[in-house]
Amino acid sequence: MRVLVNGYGVIGKRVADAVTKQNDMVLVGVSDVVADWRVKMAVKKGYNIYCSSPDRVDHMKKGGVYVEGLITDALKDVDVVVDCTPAKVGAKNKEMYAKYGVKAVFEGGEAHETAGVSFVATCNYDESLGKQFTRVVSCNTTALCRVLNALNKAYGIAKARAVIVRRACDVWESHKAGVINTIVPELHVPSHHGPDVKTVLHDIDIVTMAAKGSHNLYHMHFCIVETKVKPTVEGVIKALEEENRVVLVRGSDGVEALNSLVELARDLGRPRGDIYEIPVWEDSVAVNGNEVYLMWATPNESNVIPDNIDAIRALTELEKDWRVSVKKTDESLGVLNRLY
Repeated sequence: MRVLVNGYGVIGKRVADAVTKQNDMVLVGVSDVVADWRVKMAVKKGYNIYCSSPDRVDHMKKGGVYVEGLITDALKDVDVVVDCTPAKVGAKNKEMYAKYGVKAVFEGGEAHETAGVSFVATCNYDESLGKQFTRVVSCNTTALCRVLNALNKAYGIAKARAVIVRRACDVWESHKAGVINTIVPELHVPSHHGPDVKTVLHDIDIVTMAAKGSHNLYHMHFCIVETKVKPTVEGVIKALEEENRVVLVRGSDGVEALNSLVELARDLGRPRGDIYEIPVWEDSVAVNGNEVYLMWATPNESNVIPDNIDAIRALTELEKDWRVSVKKTDESLGVLNRLY
């Protein structure tokens, strides 16, 4: 399948690299509107560069970026666009993709209604099979879905309550904005993450609360899950171990905080120090009656990348079995069932 990535930012550049690792896809190019260092890195990698807006072509050329043409030129020769543009821009691009008859994957910054279906590969792959559009949910929603899916399969979930401490901003733009020496609560309850989970795991009773922390390394989740069948600590750990793209880490091994995970990711030798899995602290797992307590980190720059690749296969029906697609993607990206 011929793939174009529109928007070469934090997610777009990672999706583009991931596409090049697949043996059933080819990266036609990337499209953007700027000529900064990120796009110049794409040029260095040999990616074809397109311009997403006619009024930005001269800007990109003056910035030293050779432009193959407009995005509309590329759309004549692609099967799927992965739209990684800033939030709300993807919704505006939808009409263009429809006009050219291409399929499109949108990101979590868009509303569920933009695509009409939301996607986490290990939870609801089949719902996107053959569709023209789908939406890979946000990093936080993806993390919630993966962990809750494991517990739901093992015990059934009566209800889930989660608190999310979000990073203040992406690392690359920390100089522009951030939260310093404070925490900013999201005063609307539920936060948008809970309703978003229900676009994937439709029958889960979930309420989420969130706040912005004064850091830029991953998000942190604290979750209490009431199960329908009485759980055990050992059973919960086993369910998490068996869930694709979820891994266990231990504070007793020195993985005591988010920064520990960042260093661990670097030692793994992954591109950009990315973690595609959701690291759950095994030491945090506790059970009280039918309640499960646990904590995990969400690597916000990278955990949705595998799902973007699987979404391409679902839309195009390259693979109809989610297990086959997930296995292909995970092998190509080096996804592990244990980080160490």
